[in-house]
Amino acid sequence: MENLALFFFFILLLLSAFLLPSSSHQYNALFNFGDSMSDTGNVRIGRLPYGMTFFGRATGRCSDGRLVIDFIAQDLGFPLLPPSNERESNFSKGANFAWVAATVLGFDFFNERGLSKGLWVNASIYIQVDRFEKLLPSICGSTQDCKDFLGKSLFVVGEFGGNDYSTALFFGRSVDEVTTFVPHVVRAISDGVERLIGLGAADIIVPGLLPVGCFPLYLSNYHTPDPQDYGPRTGCSRRYNALSWLHNTQLRRTLDDLRRKNPAISIRYADYYSQIFDFAINPLKYGFTAGALRTCCGNGGGLYNYDQGRRCNDKGFTVCENISTHVNWDGIHMTEAAHRVIANGWLYGPYVDPPILTASLKS
Repeated sequence: MENLALFFFFILLLLSAFLLPSSSHQYNALFNFGDSMSDTGNVRIGRLPYGMTFFGRATGRCSDGRLVIDFIAQDLGFPLLPPSNERESNFSKGANFAWVAATVLGFDFFNERGLSKGLWVNASIYIQVDRFEKLLPSICGSTQDCKDFLGKSLFVVGEFGGNDYSTALFFGRSVDEVTTFVPHVVRAISDGVERLIGLGAADIIVPGLLPVGCFPLYLSNYHTPDPQDYGPRTGCSRRYNALSWLHNTQLRRTLDDLRRKNPAISIRYADYYSQIFDFAINPLKYGFTAGALRTCCGNGGGLYNYDQGRRCNDKGFTVCENISTHVNWDGIHMTEAAHRVIANGWLYGPYVDPPILTASLKS
C-alpha cells in the first residue's frame, strides 16, 4: 500500500512538470496597450509613495507596486514589460504601449465637442498600435516573420474607455451625454483589435471597464444626498456604474462579432467589473479588511479619504498602515494587493475564459 502511494506521488510530480507553466515558452512575447491601469513607465509621473511596496521608488505605475500586467508577465515567465518609449530596452519578449491618461478616441473627437482642453496626452489606441507597428521590424524582422512571431504571442488590449468618459464628466457634461460616446469608444477598440489581427496577433485579451462608481474619485466628486443613488450592499454609485455596465455590454457584443469574423483568432474578454464589484460586496473574502471604497494614500479624510484638490503624494498626504488590506490606492487606481487578486482571476479564472494559463498550455 505504501509503495502504491509513492508510485502515485511520483506520477503526480511527473505530470506537474509537463502541465504547469514554469516558463514563457508557451508564448513568444507579451504586448500591452491601455491607460494608467497598465502603464509601466511611458509617462514618468508621480513620486513616492507611488511604487513604495515593491520597487521602493516611483516607476510611472499608478499604484504602490505592481499592476495586473506585471503579475501576468511574471507568472508567464517574462520580465516586467519595458515601456515602449525606452528605446534602449530589449523588446524581444514584449513591450508596453499603455500611457497614463490615454483615451481610446483621437483628439478630433474631443475637439469637435469642445473637450480637447481636457486631454494632456496624445496616445489613442490608433497611436499606440501605430507605435507598435513601427517597432516590429526591430523585434521580428520581415512581415512574414513577424506574423509567425506575433501569432504565438499574447496581447492585452485595454482597459480602454475610462478616460474618454471622464474627460467629459470632469468638464461638467452629463452622464446622459457621455453615454452617447459608448458606441464610438467600443468601435475604436474593435478597430484597434482588428489592426493587431492584421499584423499577426492571434491570442488577444480585451478587458472591460471597471465599475467607476465604486471609486472614491467619483463617490466624492459626484456625491448626492439620496441613498437611492447608491447600492445598498456596496455603497457604489449606481449612475456611474451603469455607464461602465453599458460600455461592457456593448464591448462584449462587439467582441462576439469579431470572433465570428475571425474564427481562427482567440479573442477573450477580461471582466474587471465583476471582480472589483465583488471586492465591494465581499472585501473580507479577499483579505481587504479596510473595505473596498476607502483610499489608502489620501489627503482628505472624510468617508473615502479623498480630496480632488489634495491627492496622494501632494503635501500632507498619508498612507494607510497596512496597504494590503485596501483595494483602492489613490482614489482611482488600485493597490498592488488588488492587482494581484485580479491577475489571479485572469490567469487561473474565472474572470478570463478560458484562463490565460490554461489557454497558454493549449497554444
